Amino acid sequence: MNDIINNYDVYPKVVKTNVATTVHVKPRGVRPFNLNEYRITVSALSEGGTYMYPHRTVGNAEFTVSPDSNGILSFTYDFPLESQYFIRIFNGNSRLLQHSVYAVNEDLAGRYPRIGDLHLHSCRSDGRELPEMVAANYREFGYDFLALTDHHRYYPSLEAMYAYKDVDHALTMVPGEEVQMSWNQVHIINFGGKYSINSLIKDTMPHKDEIDNLVRPGVTKEDVAKFALRAVDESDCPPQITHDEFRDQVNALAETLDIPEGIEKFMYAACVWEFDQIRAADGLGIFAHPYWIADMFHIPESFTDYMLEKHPFDAFEVLGGEHYYEQNGFQTAKYYNDLRLGRDYPVVGSTDSHSSYSTNCNAYVARTMVFTPANERKALINSIKEKYSVAIDGILAEPRLVGDFRLIKYAWFLLENYFPLHDKIAREDGRLMAEYCLAQTPDEKAYYARRIAECKSEMKHLEDKYFAF
Repeated sequence: MNDIINNYDVYPKVVKTNVATTVHVKPRGVRPFNLNEYRITVSALSEGGTYMYPHRTVGNAEFTVSPDSNGILSFTYDFPLESQYFIRIFNGNSRLLQHSVYAVNEDLAGRYPRIGDLHLHSCRSDGRELPEMVAANYREFGYDFLALTDHHRYYPSLEAMYAYKDVDHALTMVPGEEVQMSWNQVHIINFGGKYSINSLIKDTMPHKDEIDNLVRPGVTKEDVAKFALRAVDESDCPPQITHDEFRDQVNALAETLDIPEGIEKFMYAACVWEFDQIRAADGLGIFAHPYWIADMFHIPESFTDYMLEKHPFDAFEVLGGEHYYEQNGFQTAKYYNDLRLGRDYPVVGSTDSHSSYSTNCNAYVARTMVFTPANERKALINSIKEKYSVAIDGILAEPRLVGDFRLIKYAWFLLENYFPLHDKIAREDGRLMAEYCLAQTPDEKAYYARRIAECKSEMKHLEDKYFAF
């Protein structure tokens, strides 16, 4: 967090364009404003410096104000352009500080930024920690939403959700899984689907001994029966089919797709089948990490090219959980090259993490910022499908963003000016969630549940304060 955010509170930080909005500047633990008049200039970052372009007046304004009885400077302005604006405060000829606000057009007004992970693992597949601890740790990292997407398994995401069923918390957990069907090597993420795609095939449900292992202190057989399912609501599930029926359905679908020579016919048709099934389950189908190097590239590059050309998926995991350039770098280059060719599809970033320890270098390797009217399953899915998402590459100390340029500029402002304040609350929230899971008595549980609810209320206050929607 930079010193300006620490020392001065400017609110709101995000405003609507062409709506008269009052912006306040309040010292935070530094020398208060004296009773003199101060000069405040407002300059749209996108319009160039006034010292070089004095004829440009759009987005530029000047005010002379004095602090009110609480020592707060305020001015009212109808920001005319979608842009970041520098707010500069002068005492005489001396500039005291520069802060920023951002004005957004109507379509972004009412959409709040949420950072999440759409692809990560727990100890129920090849991760390390229990599902509920993964959720707590990722909240501590600043995540607003996530889906546990264990290999072949849907129930761990329900297990995490069930662990906090009695808590009014801010972290949105949605069901999910990494879909890996027979005879198809392509990894596909089912984010938010109401039922499991893996378990549409008979004999792919977890074995009884695996379910029995879920019983532990604080989790009874009766509890397990409530979340170790193939669906949020079993009545939503279509009938299961056999492996042979799956193969027959995919082969029949392949005959309708006119797949060119050189493309693995069954594998592509299986992908189409799986994405169709995810959409039928009301989920988001994500094409995951094609440039992951397992032995060689995870799937042939010709197949990746065809998938991106036809994009039967809902979103492309343009950033994933590896640190070498060939994965995220190549996938980013493919995305921008596709844009040049007129192919436009939603993008997301995910850690694909297999450990949620605080020392885990993958905690921030790739994330997604979604601009959504609500932090809930359907609104997140719809917002991503509508291309209101930006992928965040955290391999370097300074993040790099991938997506629509307009959204990138806004997202960068938020990472610099809003999320440091957001993350302070999230860190405490995640710590309390972990303590709630580890609590041994009902009184302890109640204490931590109350504190978690307070964090949610504080986060709502922060959002109301800084977004003038």
